[in-house]
Amino acid sequence: MRIAVVGTGYVGLVAGTCFAESGNTVICVDVDEEKISKLKAGQIPIYEPGLEEMVKKNVEEERLSFTTDIDAAVRESLIIFIAVGTPPEESGSADLQHVLEAASAIGKAMNGYKIIVDKSTVPVGTARKVAAAVAAETTHPFNVVSNPEFLKEGAAIDDFMKPDRVVIGTDDPRVAEIMKELYSAFVRTGKPIVIMDVLSAELTKYAANAMLATRISFMNEVARICELVGADVTMVRQGIGTDSRIGMPFLFPGCGYGGSCFPKDSRAIIATAREYGYDFKIMKSVEEVNARQKRALFEKAQRFFNGDLSGRTFAVWGLAFKANTDDVREASALVLIEELLRAGASVRASDPEAIESARRVLGDRITYHARAFDALRGADGLFVATEWVEFRNPDFEKMKELMKVPVIFDGRNLYRPATLAELGFKYFRIGAPGAE
Repeated sequence: MRIAVVGTGYVGLVAGTCFAESGNTVICVDVDEEKISKLKAGQIPIYEPGLEEMVKKNVEEERLSFTTDIDAAVRESLIIFIAVGTPPEESGSADLQHVLEAASAIGKAMNGYKIIVDKSTVPVGTARKVAAAVAAETTHPFNVVSNPEFLKEGAAIDDFMKPDRVVIGTDDPRVAEIMKELYSAFVRTGKPIVIMDVLSAELTKYAANAMLATRISFMNEVARICELVGADVTMVRQGIGTDSRIGMPFLFPGCGYGGSCFPKDSRAIIATAREYGYDFKIMKSVEEVNARQKRALFEKAQRFFNGDLSGRTFAVWGLAFKANTDDVREASALVLIEELLRAGASVRASDPEAIESARRVLGDRITYHARAFDALRGADGLFVATEWVEFRNPDFEKMKELMKVPVIFDGRNLYRPATLAELGFKYFRIGAPGAE
């Protein structure tokens, strides 16, 4: 099939590349000329394992191309995906400006029947607004489909190529068959393509992320209780996660969730509920718990140093909101660093991929180190904020030699308390009482 993808951000670039990988001819469009020039030169604007190699391969095989010419891309394609950003407004609602601008541009460029697909995460009712924006610019026939993405940063290629399910919202059986054919290459193992009405499809993405965010905040609340009563959240997680009704995924306690999806989508579903006169109390509590959890490591350090962190130097391992990405949006590490700086401490940070992303937010208020051990020299303590694999089995004896104070505040529960205790470290993790 011939496909256009409007927007070359995270979702658009991954979707366009994977569609090309399955044999389709894909044109990715963006208004950002610099970004398109870099993509044409093989420079990928985001870090996602496997994406750069897949982009280069499909460009070389002439299945994938990049342009700023939306008119040509629309004319040459049957299916046009809208994958532009939907940043949150102050109210928490999704800002649809870029979506509706893309819809208008598509309408102006149409030269015949088109299937227009909302791939961006958008609130309930957006398809109607997109249809109105397109219809205002053309008399050509078209259908608007909701096809939400369910990609995890750091595993997006696998998620797209081997999805748990594909959700397609359309009221037209003929369009449903075309979309099923498009996705057939990705569900050969029998995973379902779920056809539903447009409104249900739009709500499904928000509901899924809201549920996952709820599980994380729930476990962080349990972890707080564990610290108070003397229990170990790792054991509690095993005890409840092995229940077939619950399961183990997204039951890891930590220093709060971040990224582009869970925070934004949680606020958006709260805003949608409010718009229809409903107070979504559970999700409001999920958000409150998450905001509080991002201060958990800082609070542990304050207690350890008797409330005075001024003049101390701390190492922070991990800047991205999770491993295998350079995304620092809503990252727990940024909240931690801001708290440390506010308390008068200095910060030396390291991350395998997210240093430049963090520098754009934090500037030169901290120092950055490509090598994790370089951040430890003379440190009064180490904070582990991201679960990168290279942080999992470090040389603790060397770490102790480098550090001024051998104390670790672990927001991802990566290490064995007994091992660190034997080596003379004070170790604080999430969901266990005191130093171990």
